[in-house]
Amino acid sequence: MAFNFGATTGTPANQGGFGGFGTTTTAPTGSAFSFTTPANTTSGLFGATQNKGFGFGTAFGPTTTNTGLGTGLGTGLGFSGFNTSQQQQPVLGGGLFNQSVQSNPQSNQLINTASALSAPTLLGDERDAILAKWNQLQAFWGTGKGFFMNNTPPVEFTQENPFCRFKAVGFSYIPNNKDEDGLISLVFNKKELDIRVQQQQLVESLHKVLGGHQILTVNVEGVTAKADDQTEVIIYVVERSPNGTSRRVGASALFSYFEQAHIKSNLQQLGVTGTMARTELSAAQIKQLIHNPPSGVDPIIWEQAKVDNPDPERLIPVPMISFKELLRRLEVQDQMTKQHQSRLDIVSEDIGELQKNQTTTMAKIAQYKRKLMELSHRVLQVLIKQEIQRKSGFAIQAEEEQLRVQLDTIQSELNAPTQFKGRLNELMSQIRMQNHFGAVRSEEKYYVDADLLREIKQHLKQQQEGLSHLIGIIKDNLEDIKLIEQGLNDSLHTRTGFLS
Repeated sequence: MAFNFGATTGTPANQGGFGGFGTTTTAPTGSAFSFTTPANTTSGLFGATQNKGFGFGTAFGPTTTNTGLGTGLGTGLGFSGFNTSQQQQPVLGGGLFNQSVQSNPQSNQLINTASALSAPTLLGDERDAILAKWNQLQAFWGTGKGFFMNNTPPVEFTQENPFCRFKAVGFSYIPNNKDEDGLISLVFNKKELDIRVQQQQLVESLHKVLGGHQILTVNVEGVTAKADDQTEVIIYVVERSPNGTSRRVGASALFSYFEQAHIKSNLQQLGVTGTMARTELSAAQIKQLIHNPPSGVDPIIWEQAKVDNPDPERLIPVPMISFKELLRRLEVQDQMTKQHQSRLDIVSEDIGELQKNQTTTMAKIAQYKRKLMELSHRVLQVLIKQEIQRKSGFAIQAEEEQLRVQLDTIQSELNAPTQFKGRLNELMSQIRMQNHFGAVRSEEKYYVDADLLREIKQHLKQQQEGLSHLIGIIKDNLEDIKLIEQGLNDSLHTRTGFLS
């Protein structure tokens, strides 16, 4: 069975290998992968009968099954937008910005709201004034019901009403992805780590959702963490033809297929909570969106937001209604800050590694330079010896004589007293003097530790005492020797006298 995105009549959709992005009847005889538009459905992202909105990428949340700008900007913003009804007949071909003529219901709604806020007639006494203030408080808050008349249903106050005070206007990035890029955003109710661990199983499951055809390949463009432990996975599908060429499936066609009831149920079983086609808006759509203020936003505030737009070429004003939307944008900002910080950490690590490699490379370059110089000297010595052997036995040539004269001239200039050699000798003498003065200064700065100095004094004192004691012993010994000599002399004289 062929792979067909079109819709014809006659054959049930369950016949064949893959039903495609609509009901099929007969296999097309041309390409195996067709993108024809169903006859009764306005194809593309802005089709009116499909009841689909448009998205701005990850900054605006998943797309739901409403019509109008409210769902187009995503569930996070939560306002009705340009269209308020969910089922409208298309006007002039349908589209996001086409509205059915509902002048009477709108007029009645406006009159009922004005009556509930200013002059309710429910009780017929002074309590109606209190009821009017209560209705005004509910309208300012953006919630509750406003009773104003008997036998008449109350007015539903939502955050989209013009009197709600909790609203502002921010700016978001305009998507620049083309339909040919085929990028589809799938929001999973799972953590980023779980998605990355099971990425291969996820690709296989999505391939089965597409019918399991061999000519189709599911590729993951990126995985991004979102708030509330959700993860956005951006995918695209590549179709390969029998002749070897390949192309991406268009984002609008793939989005239309994923929005079919049975396919959407299969995606929900995989944990998908939202699907969005990442396609750019045309200039006319952006112009229409900017020039028409959203529902519930004061035109003056909207005009001021357009004036305050810091980059009209890349940013578009979007309403922020209620604290929930403000919190969602804050969480998105925190996630982007963490991603930027992680990227900066990676860049810092890469820079550190590059600096380390640069240091290693510079050291190697210096080493190779020294080696090159050594090899150059060796080659020069070899050439000198070879030239000497080659010229041995030959007379000195004129060129060699000129070279010798030049060398003698250079040598005489170097040996001249006032030339380079004298200056070199003077510099050498100055260097020696500076080294001598440095040594003297270093000696003057030398000092002995107090404890060590005490030990030295004690040791010298002991040596001094030892020497004094030794000198005393020597003196005593000398006196004893003198007495012995004197005694010997006296005995010798006595013996001589007796003999005579």
